[in-house]
Amino acid sequence: MNTRVIQLKSTASPRQFTDVVPVPLSDATMLERKNKVLARMKDEGFDAILIYADKEHGGNFEYLTGFFPRFEEGLLLLEQSGKATLILGNENLKMAGYSRIPVTLKHCPYFSLPNQPMDNEVSIERLFMDIGLNAFTKLGLVGWKMFTSTYGNNKKLFDLPSFIVDAVRSTLPAASALENAAHLFIRGDGGARTTNNENEIAHYEYGANLASNCVLNAMNAVTPGIRETELGNYLSAEGQYQTVVTIAATGQRFDKANFFPTDKQVERGQPVSLTAGFKGGLSSRTGFAVADESELPANQKDYLDRVAKPYFAAVATWLEQIRIGMPGGEMYALIEKVLDKERYGWHLNPGHLSADEEWMSSPIYNGSAETLKSGMIMQIDIIPTVPGYTGVSAEESIALADSTLQDKIQTAYPALWERIAARRDYLRDELNIHLSDDVIPLSNSVAYLRPFLLAKDRALSC
Repeated sequence: MNTRVIQLKSTASPRQFTDVVPVPLSDATMLERKNKVLARMKDEGFDAILIYADKEHGGNFEYLTGFFPRFEEGLLLLEQSGKATLILGNENLKMAGYSRIPVTLKHCPYFSLPNQPMDNEVSIERLFMDIGLNAFTKLGLVGWKMFTSTYGNNKKLFDLPSFIVDAVRSTLPAASALENAAHLFIRGDGGARTTNNENEIAHYEYGANLASNCVLNAMNAVTPGIRETELGNYLSAEGQYQTVVTIAATGQRFDKANFFPTDKQVERGQPVSLTAGFKGGLSSRTGFAVADESELPANQKDYLDRVAKPYFAAVATWLEQIRIGMPGGEMYALIEKVLDKERYGWHLNPGHLSADEEWMSSPIYNGSAETLKSGMIMQIDIIPTVPGYTGVSAEESIALADSTLQDKIQTAYPALWERIAARRDYLRDELNIHLSDDVIPLSNSVAYLRPFLLAKDRALSC
């Protein structure tokens, strides 16, 4: 049990940075990405990998091409030689000309929307023969995730559509090996996408900053009578792609299986949940539409002591103790120590990696020997579930950076470094969290938790 003293007291709100502009990925970064993947392919003996993408599962594809195929499907074949071939549907053919790595283009109308023209149609098997799949001894299939089952053969589980996998199998020689290769990208211990350079940190900080501003604005707008849809308006910004379903919910959630904001009005005493996520980061809050404890539901008068304060103490411990070189299993055990799983009901990973998607993978799990590395972008994601009580959340984005990476950020992106420094000062001076030297906050509201959303000047602190 965590014994540190947590207080709900008058606290200044975090500074919001509203003039942050998107930072594009440089040509040097894109070449570095390609070389990282090629090196991992060579280490594991892959002749080539075939990477699948659709709108919801495009991160590994986008990591190399710079785009995902929106409303269609797509494939990218990357060979050990460095040669790359894009296979695209009708409405994404033009995107081959914008690919961040040089590619040869192949048209596959099967990847187009239903009833669109099937011009240039050939069988997918024929297409795969044309691009040379039949010459590969070891081919990796990359969907969007790797499998970590303790029972099955994870190398033989594929999350690509069966019409693609079937065509691959029928094209490869019988002696060829076909394996799931998503781990080359997302495994915490060595995946190419799990660490980021200074350009990538700046690129993703834009979204993390934006998400925190959205949630802070929505929190400040919570008042009795406001509708969920009105709160939802605060949770989109600058036309950016949202990586999660927007949450602006009050009272009983999921009525009639609905996920989205409705015209329901916030009432005093009700719980409120708010979430926004963009490429690079997610911010989330859960609390009550009350000004003080007297307005809490009769069966949750001890909500602060039973749920909110222990949770905040765990978040503070996470931020203070996390460090480069730390085994993921050590962090898991630490959170178990300060926020007993049996008593607080959390069951997922207390922290995970993010980038173009909200959850990429996690090196933090029970018994994990995967070590935390400089350049990792991580989301604080501890979800207590205490029967009879409303939940609590303060999910936010940070990155781990050693002195070398911090120096590179400060040199290449001085305005970003000023934001990082201001966020660090806020955590240390206002919330009294002795932030690990390896942590650079990417969002403005890291650890800022107002469990009573109508008390806009009071937050938890150590």
